[in-house]
Amino acid sequence: MSSVNPTLLQGFHWYTSPNGMLWEELKDQVEKLVDVGFTAVWLPPASKGNHGGYDTGYSLYDLFDLGEFDQKGSVRTKYGTKDEYIALVQSAKKIGLHIYADAIFCSKFGGDSTEEFEAIPFHINDYSHPIRDGQSIKSWTEFDFPSRGDTYSSMRWHWWHFSLVSYNSYDPGELATYLVAGKHLNHLVKQTTAARIYRSLPDFFFGCYVDFESDEVCDEFMRWGCWFLDTARVDGFRFSIAERIPPKFIQDWLNYVTRYIDRSLFAVGDFWSKEINSLLNYIHEASHLVSLFDVPLHYNFHDASRSDNNYDMRYILDGTLMQQSPTHAVTFVENHDSQPLQSLESVVETWFKPLAYAIILLRQEGYPCVFYPDYYGAHYTDKGEDGNEYEIQMDSHKWIIDRFLFARKNFVYGNQYNYFDHHSVIGWTCLGNTEHPKAIAVIMSNGAEGSKWMEVGKPNTKFVDLIEGVEEPVYTNEVGWGEFYCKGGSVSVWIEHE
Repeated sequence: MSSVNPTLLQGFHWYTSPNGMLWEELKDQVEKLVDVGFTAVWLPPASKGNHGGYDTGYSLYDLFDLGEFDQKGSVRTKYGTKDEYIALVQSAKKIGLHIYADAIFCSKFGGDSTEEFEAIPFHINDYSHPIRDGQSIKSWTEFDFPSRGDTYSSMRWHWWHFSLVSYNSYDPGELATYLVAGKHLNHLVKQTTAARIYRSLPDFFFGCYVDFESDEVCDEFMRWGCWFLDTARVDGFRFSIAERIPPKFIQDWLNYVTRYIDRSLFAVGDFWSKEINSLLNYIHEASHLVSLFDVPLHYNFHDASRSDNNYDMRYILDGTLMQQSPTHAVTFVENHDSQPLQSLESVVETWFKPLAYAIILLRQEGYPCVFYPDYYGAHYTDKGEDGNEYEIQMDSHKWIIDRFLFARKNFVYGNQYNYFDHHSVIGWTCLGNTEHPKAIAVIMSNGAEGSKWMEVGKPNTKFVDLIEGVEEPVYTNEVGWGEFYCKGGSVSVWIEHE
């Protein structure tokens, strides 16, 4: 990373248009993104999904098809073609914008043929006792990739490459998951228990769950990583549904591909759990090579936004990676899993988003990630869990996020002093360093307007509110303290005036 504070953009959302234009649209935006202060973009899965040009990419069919082969009803993916993806990465890298790819390792969907094999049925989300003894089942576990053939890889996937499947054509109506005979549940039970109450695990998340104890599977993922880095030259990876990927595998995979490419890679996992110890244990078991999204912080934001001024802001960082492992925390306000109408819907209400984004963008802990609809806005329709169709409008917060990005790029450095000493009004200051000498003071309230005396280290200096919420400037005293203000339910960002 450069000496400028890094900031990540999630460059998509669940309902991104399936018009095949995302790679082109982002390519047109890369210079603007760098200008406002973004240093990296996380892209959605580039590989072909089970539903071809309409698939988000999370129902993975073929890792080696980046929108090049006529498979699953289309050549392109939902977001574009292989050539467009590579052109986007190249354009970003030319101007110093890092690109992180979405790696889908835990499961595969849309097998080309069925196979018969022995398996043991379990209730969904309960692996403590089988429903009954092993039986013969038939499932879509043979992946031949007939359109791609042997291009890039000659491996064909079969039932013995998977540990769990979610479909039995002999009994298609049974709600069960099937443990392939001779396979083990050790890692799955451990990690799923940690995440169970947060991420429901319906059939969608299974498909055919890969067996990470298979040497053939692990070797294929190693080959894909080297091929992908040769092809696309990305700067890092995000691992989808990390709780289903053994941390030892992630450690081995990262070591292997970084040795091959001979440069460092950023890595972040999506482990959807509020339990901070589960996240910390995963980071430790992966030898601290992978960061995790700060799901506990997201839920703190969600709870605070739903509680108005009843939420005690002194504890907004408690139980989070930002607080307990800041160098491995990728902080976020919302993402494609939490947005409205998703199974993990946990919306951060609009009024609170400026406060939440100020916390992740204007503090020194963590690596902040801005969500595409929070920046550009989004409008879409989909069915809710009740079966009714809903129209969703997600408002753009670009104006205030751009100002936060300016402040993050130029002011959020040096000693940081916290003033989390009031249930509604909290604040902090950053005093600057040699390269970025100017100070900043941030104050927010989830209740009534308020003020707070805070140290900025600049005696007799004028500060103005970058957000323009408070018009009158603040002047510090002879020892570098000032009384800074904010309006009710709002945030003010005070910077040194020229």
